[in-house]
Amino acid sequence: MKARARKQPNIIYVFADQMRSTAIRCAGVENVITPNLDRFAGQGTRFTNAVANTPVCSPARASLLTGLHVLTHRLVNNDTPLRTDVRSIAHCLNDAGYACGYIGKWHLDCADRGVFVPPGGRRQGFDDFWAAANCNHSYFRGYYYLNDDPEPIWMNDYEPQEQTDIAIRYVQDKAGESRPFCLFLSWGPPHCPYREVPKKYLDTYPPEHIELMPTAVDARVAPVGRTAPDRPGPPSKDEQRFKRETVAGYYAHITAMDECFGRLMAALDRAGIADDTIVVFSSDHGDMLFSHNRGWKCKPWRESVGIPLIMRWPGRIPAGRVTGAPIGIVEHTPTLLSLAGAQIPPAVEGEDLSAFVLGDESAAPDSAYINFPVSPAWFSCPEWRGVVTRTHTYARFRERPWVLYDDKADPFQTCNLADSPACEALRRELDAKIGYWLERTRDPFEPSRAVADKYYPGHVDMVMPYFFNEKITRGMERLKGRRY
Repeated sequence: MKARARKQPNIIYVFADQMRSTAIRCAGVENVITPNLDRFAGQGTRFTNAVANTPVCSPARASLLTGLHVLTHRLVNNDTPLRTDVRSIAHCLNDAGYACGYIGKWHLDCADRGVFVPPGGRRQGFDDFWAAANCNHSYFRGYYYLNDDPEPIWMNDYEPQEQTDIAIRYVQDKAGESRPFCLFLSWGPPHCPYREVPKKYLDTYPPEHIELMPTAVDARVAPVGRTAPDRPGPPSKDEQRFKRETVAGYYAHITAMDECFGRLMAALDRAGIADDTIVVFSSDHGDMLFSHNRGWKCKPWRESVGIPLIMRWPGRIPAGRVTGAPIGIVEHTPTLLSLAGAQIPPAVEGEDLSAFVLGDESAAPDSAYINFPVSPAWFSCPEWRGVVTRTHTYARFRERPWVLYDDKADPFQTCNLADSPACEALRRELDAKIGYWLERTRDPFEPSRAVADKYYPGHVDMVMPYFFNEKITRGMERLKGRRY
């Protein structure tokens, strides 16, 4: 192994699924209880304008691990495998002497969401430790595959809590080793099912006390299988109750994960390696939760593309700093590799923003590219491309602008300026930025079906039919109805 001039930092990357940037108390927007994350934010830098470049699970995760944009890593939507001929962050850290482990949701393999991902290329370099499942959102019926054992291990607790226990044991095991480690811990919540969370956390959020986002107060509830309501008019009392119950469950998940995060940070302190460890907290994308009459992700609004991002490295990353410069998830891999002193592959498309992370605001990018290249036939919007800057969010369809917001003057994105004559010059400027990103990512902005036919073999109307294998289906049936 190559001799190190100084100790390389350990890396712990913790990320939730579908947690939006405002769903943390220190953001000052939503009334969610997150004391451990708030404390952590005070110890590091919080990036208020972090975004998921492609706000859907598998594409975002692929960009996170590879530093590649969606049409380059080719995982354009969920439930297809990530290429094994690309270099991931784990591959690069392995070469730099790291041990790399992965715990939790993977969602970078095939349409069998219960598949055993065997050791080798499909694990993308996470070879030191593996306690993961491809994709599971049954939080009271959790399971994982441990290292090279193809038999699933069924959990006896709320899934994030048991995953955190595994992570704590891994940190304890690695603390005494001279070899640095990198651990990715991927939690499934607050992704739906929103109310599949232990009762003590649900009880913290009575639905009648929930304050909805301003853009969700008058929103309708979409029918099952749709991403937007199918008729106009004010929401009924039942719809209002349902919205508040949903958001209450979402918050309950986040508070439960906040406690898990606190336990993990305490374990890091006990192990005596906190000062030698870069810790990142983030998410793969956000959640609309009824805002703008929309649900889930895949949209250009802040609720969907905005993700929490906090980085701590005592003595190196400034403590208590808050910055609004845009940073995409595709930048995380090259930035962390640079901070670790590892080599960044030449093919990486994300920028090394280590100087910015370490406090140099002049090194921040002026925009982040956002996009959704494959929109299922039943979605409420077609494919789109856009940019986020320090001050604006802009997205367009191929034939016309869609949304334009002044995020400083209008932080809840209530006033769409896309058709405003007064904003013509601004639109031209932002269209030029989109053009720059289209050229840089070699994106011809084709229709969804053309992109799906090229990159998404087996799709049905731009959706990959997924399933769980018989072994997992039997196990889940056995645990049906479990509650905590």
